[in-house]
Amino acid sequence: MRVFLRKTAGGRDPLPITMSGVRMGERVLQIGVDDPRMAGAIAAKVGLSGHAAIAVPDDTAAKRAQSGAAEAGGLLDVQVTNLDALPFETDSFDAVVIHNVGPLLATLGHRIGSALAESLRVLRSGGRIIVIEGGTPAGLTAMFGGAKNAGDDGAGTMSALQAAGFKPVRLLADREGLRFVEGLKTPFA
Repeated sequence: MRVFLRKTAGGRDPLPITMSGVRMGERVLQIGVDDPRMAGAIAAKVGLSGHAAIAVPDDTAAKRAQSGAAEAGGLLDVQVTNLDALPFETDSFDAVVIHNVGPLLATLGHRIGSALAESLRVLRSGGRIIVIEGGTPAGLTAMFGGAKNAGDDGAGTMSALQAAGFKPVRLLADREGLRFVEGLKTPFA
């Protein structure tokens, strides 16, 4: 997994960072933490001119997120909270990144709609949400019989985002064992 977040010789960012579209100076909220290094890398990407926050459901996840931020050299505002009642002001973030490889959203059960509605609330108009989830296995996992992720090619995530008010919603990519689904908060949301 260490190779997963290592920068290439060409100086390019790892795929999850590139696909998130996070840029220096942005205000970014991450929800959940699958890989602390990824959470730390996203926090480091916004730099000192931006604001990186993460909402996690428990203290164990908070410690993992803090360790990832420390390793990446980024500042991360860690909040332990209910994911369907975020402690942030309305329109306070440019982007929300949901780490759903776990899968975090499935563990929310019937509260998934209210959690996504909260993500919509904290996004500014024109802001985007990116859900990173397990995708089609790649590499050795695919070669040695790794079954396709038990998901639905992102259709369930896309439907949930649309139901929460994100429009348009699209599948950005399914690469390297990860799927990236994006939704936008239109001015009319």
